Amino acid sequence: MSQFVEKNGQGKIKITKLNRRNISTRGAVIFLTLFTIAGFLMLDYKGVNFQTAIPATIENLKQMFLLPALSSTTFGEAFIQVMKTVSLAFLSTVLGAVISLFLALGAAKNLSNQWVSNVIKVFIAVIRAVPTVLWVLIFAISAGLGSIAAVIGMMFHSIAYLVKAYSEAFEEVDNDTIEALKASGANWWHIVFSAVIPSTMSYLISWTFLRFEINFGVAVAMGAAAGAGGIGYELFMASAFYFDLNEVGMITYMVLIVTFILEFISTRLKNVGMIRG
Repeated sequence: MSQFVEKNGQGKIKITKLNRRNISTRGAVIFLTLFTIAGFLMLDYKGVNFQTAIPATIENLKQMFLLPALSSTTFGEAFIQVMKTVSLAFLSTVLGAVISLFLALGAAKNLSNQWVSNVIKVFIAVIRAVPTVLWVLIFAISAGLGSIAAVIGMMFHSIAYLVKAYSEAFEEVDNDTIEALKASGANWWHIVFSAVIPSTMSYLISWTFLRFEINFGVAVAMGAAAGAGGIGYELFMASAFYFDLNEVGMITYMVLIVTFILEFISTRLKNVGMIRG
């Protein structure tokens, strides 16, 4: 086994064994670093006057983040649009969570047979590989651009995300507990609602709220890309139609505040789930 010698922060020599995993990780980091540097060097900078571009960019950032203001709408109307975006994310998350719960029971290897589990996992892997915006645009063909297509598209991708998270939580349930319930005559539904769901409830809640946080960010983007409305549409209009940088800055701050609140709640729920687990 190869070894790698380095010094830590206290000046002591630390010997790290280089296994296949460490070599692959280091190789990937080096490759991505070189690829990023090469990308910047290969960019076409013709026609870009950095002497005027850099000061103009700084001035735009100053207008956005140091002088935020709402001009085409009021704060109350903007707040309503933010709540509309939150509602879109909440609805798609709740619908996706309900469907995901039953699919995850079939995907968990300790609760289902191997064939059913593999079929469900392959199906959700394909769904998860397609970006959410593409699912929204696909459903927009039948439902039309708007909030309906956005909710269905986000729900579809949420199902693929949550089925994986839920099924992995179910597979961590102690098999001895399941076997003891089977020996006592409990049927499959009794095992699920008496042992599996209660023991993984904190994980289910934390993962669901994490997906809700993700869906909020997606709903902001869908407000412009799919005409779903909400604060994303207002952001699109202010940046591409009115070109009001002050309003873009204010809307960005409002989105960031909601995102920070959701991130805080999600982190607390996830930490509680880890402690109880």
